[in-house]
Amino acid sequence: MAFTPLHDRVLVRRVEGDEKTKGGLIIPDSAKEKPAEGEIVACGEGARKDSGELIPMGVKPGQTVLFGKWSGTEVKIDGEDLLIMKESDILGIIA
Repeated sequence: MAFTPLHDRVLVRRVEGDEKTKGGLIIPDSAKEKPAEGEIVACGEGARKDSGELIPMGVKPGQTVLFGKWSGTEVKIDGEDLLIMKESDILGIIA
């Protein structure tokens, strides 16, 4: 993939949600919610302070993260649906 986010932005691949409920019912595509969990694909170098000093990123590629329901901008890169968002939109890292 030939895409690198700038500054404090990250590129995220959504993790697919469950196809069935706990009771065994199949959820149709029209009723599924978009998952708020994803894997970091790429990161920018980090934000800069007013003095020009670099603030390093707190996440790195390969980590699984949670983000807000309406976070990020949906993009299609190499035929794959991905999200670009600011690092501050990420709520936490899943260990």
